[in-house]
Order: sequence, then C-alpha cells, then structure tokens
Amino acid sequence: MSNDIAYPVFRTPDPALALRTARRLMEFGRCEYSKVCVYAELRSVAEVRRVAKELPAGWFRGQEEYGEFDGVPLEDQPTLVVGAQGPGLPADPSAYEGRLPVEFELHDLPVGSIEDAFTAAIGPNMGEINWEILCWPDAPELGFLGESKHAEVTLLLNTRSREFDDPADDHTVLVHVRSVSIDGRQMREPYAHWLAKQVGLTVIGPGQRY
Repeated sequence: MSNDIAYPVFRTPDPALALRTARRLMEFGRCEYSKVCVYAELRSVAEVRRVAKELPAGWFRGQEEYGEFDGVPLEDQPTLVVGAQGPGLPADPSAYEGRLPVEFELHDLPVGSIEDAFTAAIGPNMGEINWEILCWPDAPELGFLGESKHAEVTLLLNTRSREFDDPADDHTVLVHVRSVSIDGRQMREPYAHWLAKQVGLTVIGPGQRY
C-alpha cells in the first residue's frame, strides 16, 4: 500500500485566481478518466441552509458521537446523521444541535462540472476541490517515471491544511505525488518541484500527508 504527499505550489487571497491556477496544473495531468470531488465543513445552520440552496445536489452529513447509534437501525437514525441532499435537510433548527460542523461533499464528477459553482458558494467555510485520476508524465532528466495512482491536484479554500484544522484568509494549491520516504527524506519531492515548474509554479512549503 502506498500513500501520497501534497506540496503547496501557489497561495492567494483571490479564490478565482486560485481556481484558475489549480486548473492550469490539473490540465497538465488531465486524462480521459479524470474526476473532481468537492468537500466543505459548514459551521453554522445559516451556512448549511445557504449552501444547500446554492448547491442542492450536494450531500450533507452532521456529526455524531462515537458509538452514539450503535445498534440503531439506519432508518431510525436522524436524517442529518445519515446524510441528505439539500432538499431533504431538516427544517427544525434543533436538528442541528450537536451536529455541527455539517460536512458537504460531492464525489466522482466530470472535470469542469462543479468547480466554479463550488468556489462561488464556499463563502467563509473551509473546503477543498480535489482533481484525481490524473496522469503525471515521466521526468526522464530526473530519473522519475510518471504516475497516476497518486497524481492529484487540490485547491484548499480558506485553509492551508489538508486536515481543516486551521482557518486562513487565503487559498492554497497543492500538487500530489507518491510518498517515498527513506531516513525521513522524501525521495520524490524533486518530482513535485518538476511538475510545478512545468506550468510556471514552484513549491512554496513542506509536503502535507494525512
């Protein structure tokens, strides 16, 4: 089993510029089967309702305590815990007590189908756009073969962390490569630098792993 590591290559307070830049990098590796996913953490009922109105096809899911519904049939669990699309969200504000932040997500969409709408709807919330199943080319001058399993581009919105543990006033583009660590050194980091350089970008910080 292998894992990825993601290096920041661009940062700006302008979400539209961040999206354009991320797309430029994504297009460098885009292939026939590339997909896009989006995710956000919504920290108020007002934001859940606003985003549900703007992106009604998204799936919304509230938090639950560990083991809270052990043994409870799925049909008897709260709608917000099970997950629902925008129109199916509960209207009663009390349904959100203890359930924030509510997670929003959409997976395996065609490239170009959701990115603009999601960036416009994100507001102050932390979120990400992740393009996956890309195909990074060979870099023979560095001795690196291309890859697809860990070829991804992520745009972090209102955070600099893949863990969503620290809000920010800017947005960061990440390039993903396979993580190969020997004695604490990431052996494929030069490949990330090379990929960024192909579209006029540069690595601006340490790699991030989940």
